[in-house]
Amino acid sequence: MSPVFPTVREVLALDPVRHGAPRLVAGDAGLDRPVRWVHVTEVPDIAPLLGGGELVLTTGIGLPADDAGLRAFIGDLADVGVSGLVVELGRRYVSGVPRVMAAAAERRGLPLVELRRATPFVRITEAVHALIVDAQLTELRATEEIHQRFTELSVEGAGPGEVVRQAADLSGCPVVLENLSRQVLAYDPAGESAELLLDCWEQHSRRIRPAGRTAYDGDNGWLVTTVGARGQDWGRLLLRWPGGGDLAAGRRVFDPAEEGGAPVGVAAPPVVPPTRLTILVERAASTLALGRLIRRDAEGLERQIHRTLLTALLDHSLPVDEVALRARALGVVLERRHLVGVVVRHRADDPAGEGGPAPDQGHPGGPEAGPARLRDLAEAVGQALHEAKLTGLSSAIDDHAVGVLLALPEPAAEERSLAAFATALHRTRPDTPARPDGHLRPDGHPRLGGSARPDGQVRPGGPVRGDGAARSNGRTNGVARPAGGGLLVAAGSGVPGLREARRSLIEARQVADAARRDRRDLPVFRLPHVGLAGLLHLLRDEPRLQTFVERELGALLTHDAQHPREQLLGTLRAYLEQGRNKSAAAGAAHLSRPAFYERLARIRRVLDVDLDSVEACLSLHVALLALDAIRTP
Repeated sequence: MSPVFPTVREVLALDPVRHGAPRLVAGDAGLDRPVRWVHVTEVPDIAPLLGGGELVLTTGIGLPADDAGLRAFIGDLADVGVSGLVVELGRRYVSGVPRVMAAAAERRGLPLVELRRATPFVRITEAVHALIVDAQLTELRATEEIHQRFTELSVEGAGPGEVVRQAADLSGCPVVLENLSRQVLAYDPAGESAELLLDCWEQHSRRIRPAGRTAYDGDNGWLVTTVGARGQDWGRLLLRWPGGGDLAAGRRVFDPAEEGGAPVGVAAPPVVPPTRLTILVERAASTLALGRLIRRDAEGLERQIHRTLLTALLDHSLPVDEVALRARALGVVLERRHLVGVVVRHRADDPAGEGGPAPDQGHPGGPEAGPARLRDLAEAVGQALHEAKLTGLSSAIDDHAVGVLLALPEPAAEERSLAAFATALHRTRPDTPARPDGHLRPDGHPRLGGSARPDGQVRPGGPVRGDGAARSNGRTNGVARPAGGGLLVAAGSGVPGLREARRSLIEARQVADAARRDRRDLPVFRLPHVGLAGLLHLLRDEPRLQTFVERELGALLTHDAQHPREQLLGTLRAYLEQGRNKSAAAGAAHLSRPAFYERLARIRRVLDVDLDSVEACLSLHVALLALDAIRTP
């Protein structure tokens, strides 16, 4: 019965009852039974007409005169589940109720109260019924607020965390949302200790076994409802409500053993949460299910929590300890682990720019293509983690990249785990490099993209510069096109704790950003792989770097803009890339030597620089690499 009804204890505290000088003579253990209604009777066979939860008032004038009859009367009332029996003294019983009646009530746990002063029963019924109506009105208002609050959340598309927070706020009780694997998706401790609430959660949750889709497990003190829609359940919402307070230790007037029988200890009706709490968890569950349906094409709830935690680490929106706590509740232990940040992304932001599938072969073009491609990538990364038997947080961290925070048992497992992850990702996505050595020669230098001539020069066809940055077959305004096609995996430096994890994640993202221009197919890019070109790419938004480029190359860029048919920037690039070997550079630029020499002379005049100076050429070469970085998105 809902605690919206007053208890026997509360009824005894009402003024009309106190006017009758009440005295509890038996059944003190049942004082916290709810009173659903007040019924006045003077007949002994009233029990079949009652429904349970009534407080029975009587003067006793119609009660049986024999002991057996009184025991049967008390037994019938207890069997039907009445809340208590109030007997007014003076008409049938003068000094007190019979001892046999008190003993029977004590044995059955039925509160038996004497009114030692004459009291109009109508005043008692009016007071109790007014209390019940007021409580029901309060319950109705609370229920209306619940419906209004969760309707607003549904319309606003609130996430699971906000829905759970509102449920805890409205109920004042801790609330936990878990998936079918007993992993915590969201929680709110309602001011209590989150550590204690989530400690050994999976084991504790498996002991909570309600009897229905929405039910209260009184043994564990949790109100539980299943979350799901359209026949597909995906979680449970749990609200902790420990039930009624401590029972008052009233004085026992009679010893039941004196009447020849041991107490049978009939328990009071089971205490269940208020109706409004049941409505609350069901409305919260409906809001969660509706939100899931609305976001059915978006990432799963677990991945959303992963994204929240990774974002919190990157922008400091949550304390590190809370991130660790939430991750542990989700089944990812980050404490006392060697952590490595990893970023997986496509080399090109635009699917068309990386030689991806045509609109009719993959995701359709348009604004949905990017998010769909990112979801596919996030799913592939999650599957790779599972296949590699690695633990960590993983989710999209921006519009183009998926981040992973690997939690490894020891630093020695770092290289092995990264290799296993790259291999598993290659099996999931064949466009991911998997060869341990990429395209490296035995001496560790990048292999060249073109074929070798007998004289050691490279035929046109995409040679790779000595610094490892990409050189394209064709250029626009002398800018090397970034390498296209496929995925790349970048990893930051391993760190010993969660407080340093942000540094590893940021390093991985920067390495991935810089490695987009690297044509090597390394399984995993690390900071040493990106070289000078990668460093300049990371600094491309730095005003001082842009000023340096303008100072070194501004005059030449202006010349090329005014003479579009004579692009001297490409000539300078070929000269510098070939180590100032004029013959090799002329061949690489597809120019005759006299024509090439003439262009070099013009470059000297435009830039007013000595192209035979090693220092001057080094400065120009760095400026060219910086220009490539600035022009490459």
